[in-house]
Order: sequence, then C-alpha cells, then structure tokens
Amino acid sequence: MTAHSSAPRRPRRVPASPAAILAQAGAVALVAAALLLVAVSTAANLQARGLPLGLEFLGDRAGFKIADTVLPFGPEDTYLQAIGVAVANTVFLSALVCVAATVIGTALGVARLSANPLVAGLAAVWVEAMRNTPPVLLLIFLYAYWGQVMPVGGARELLPGLLVSIRGVAAPRLVAEWPLLGLAGALAAGAAVYGAAALAGRAAARRGRPRPHRAAAAGVIVLGALAAFAIHPPLRLETPAATGDDLAGGARLTPEFATVFAGLTVYTAAFIAEIVRSGVQSVPRGQWEAARALGLKERQILRLVAFPQMLRVIVPPMTSQYINTVKNSTLAIAIGYSEFMTVMGTVINRTNHPIEGTLIILLVYLALNLALAALLDLYNRRVQLEGR
Repeated sequence: MTAHSSAPRRPRRVPASPAAILAQAGAVALVAAALLLVAVSTAANLQARGLPLGLEFLGDRAGFKIADTVLPFGPEDTYLQAIGVAVANTVFLSALVCVAATVIGTALGVARLSANPLVAGLAAVWVEAMRNTPPVLLLIFLYAYWGQVMPVGGARELLPGLLVSIRGVAAPRLVAEWPLLGLAGALAAGAAVYGAAALAGRAAARRGRPRPHRAAAAGVIVLGALAAFAIHPPLRLETPAATGDDLAGGARLTPEFATVFAGLTVYTAAFIAEIVRSGVQSVPRGQWEAARALGLKERQILRLVAFPQMLRVIVPPMTSQYINTVKNSTLAIAIGYSEFMTVMGTVINRTNHPIEGTLIILLVYLALNLALAALLDLYNRRVQLEGR
C-alpha cells in the first residue's frame, strides 16, 4: 500500500442547493433591513428631539478637569484629548494590574501546591474568597475601608519615604534636572565620538596602520559623563512630605487609583493562581521524578522543568484573564477613578451625543482587547512552536 493511499481523504464538499442559497440570501436581507430600519428610526427620533448625529463635538472645548491623569489635561483641551487621556488611564491601570496580578497569582498558584498545609490553606482561602466575591463589592469595601483606617490630619510613614494618608499614597521619585534637549545633545555627542573612533579604526585598518582601540573612545565618553554628572546631576530624588491633610512631592497615588489597583490585583490574582496551579499539575509526574533523580531542588524544578512546559497550557487562559482585566477596569466608575468609562460618561452628559459616545466606547474597548489578544496570540504561537 502506497503512502498516498493511506493518507486520509478530505470530505467532498456538496454544493448548496438553490433553495438553501435563497434562504441564506433572504436571511441576510432580513437582517440588513432590520438594521436599516433601526438606523433610520433612530436618526429621525434624534432629529425630532434636536440631537443631531455627528462627531463634530470632539473638537469642542471640554471645560472640565480630570482628577487623576497619566497625561496632562486641562479644561481648555478638547473632548478628543479628554478621550485620549482617559484611554491612557485605562491602559496604564490595566497594565499595572496585569503585571502585579501575574506575579502574585503565580506565587499563590505554587503556594496552593505546597507541602506545608498552613501555606496551602492560606493560599486556598485567598483564592476561594476572591473568586467568589463580586469585584465591584470588593472595590467599594476597600474604598470605604481606606477612609476609615487612614489617618486624618496627618500622614503615616509605612517605610522610609513612603507616606500614606486619607489623601492617598506618596513615594520618592526621580526628577530629571537636565532638559530633554540637553540630554539628547549629550547622547548625540557621545554617539558621535564613538562613531568617529570606529570610522578612524576602519580607515587605519585599510591602510595597514595600527588600529585605534575603541575602548579609548568609550573611556573618554564615560569620563565626560561622570564629570558632567558630578557638576550637575541629571536626576534628583524627590521625597514626599506631609503638609497637614495633604501630601506634597514625590510620586502620588490617589485613594481612588490605589483602591482600584489593589482591588483588581487581588481579584485577578486569584484566577491566575488557579491557572498556574493547573499548569503545574499538567506537567507529567515522570518529569518531576526525573528532575529529582538528577538532584535538582524544588525551585530549580519549577524554574527549569515545570514552567517552560506549562506555558503551553496557561497562556490561552491567561489571555482571557488579561482581557477581563481591561473590561473590569470599568468598575472604577463605582468609586470615581477617572478611567475611560467614567470620562466618557461625563462627555456624553455634556454633549448630548449618547449614540456616538456609546459607539466610541464599544470601538475603544474592542480595539484594546483585540490588540491585546493579537499580541498574546503571537507569544502563544511562539511558545507552542518551542514546545514541539
């Protein structure tokens, strides 16, 4: 028997009958007619109420402030800039939650498999409690608890330089002392010196002369940088200080941002912990026994044997959790953090454009989730190929 005869045959496609084609065309036409009817009636009702459709309002002056922003924003900016700032807030918050929840969830997932019953029990309590608690309830509880436990009329120093109060959290930060143009000029000068040394070395090699060592140019650059840093340091450490009820200086987190970050992190970490636990358990027992026979410790087995193999199992469900994190960020509206959904609610109320605002919300979240899914899908394909 030849190889061609043993290969499986593909099922032969049966052409659709004219009746089936007509039925499909009729269904498509019916759906299109229904959508057209909805669009026409919506436009007529909005016009009768004096609410025209259009996106011209995006260029109008916003006239409101956004309390907590990653990018600068003021009342004189446009609605389009307000939407961009709100998207940046959502992306920043979601990225921080995904990173922190991945680290904590991985530790919890491994802790659930610990031979120590106390460690495994505490991890199980965390996971089961968070997985069965509505996230919006968790955020409201943490926000209310923050107002009750934080000191009023002053700040409490948790660690050297880390202050907490009713106004939020403040930590030391690095402040750039050099202007951006000056820093770019210094980098360009260093690159020019190094490039000139490299070109001179190539020219000398062509002529048969001794080639200047590029380490000398690198040493000149390093010495120049050290001298410049000693004369005028490019960075300055700014420490926070308590000024009555408020915090001044340093990197500040508002109570709203800190609450949303903490709540979504502990909530998402519980789901990631179960994904990691199932991934560790998917590694065949023979792999563990072989690694122990080679004298590897448990941490080495996890890092060198289990984790590389479990990635093929955990990446797809982790992608779903990251997408859920982006969608769960909308719950910040319950405590007043200025993420995308909160700002869009303000924009819709001020412009009387609910249809356009809702479509913008749908398109933005669709674009964010599809982009995130595409990036993680590329990583998943790489992991699957390396595992073969």
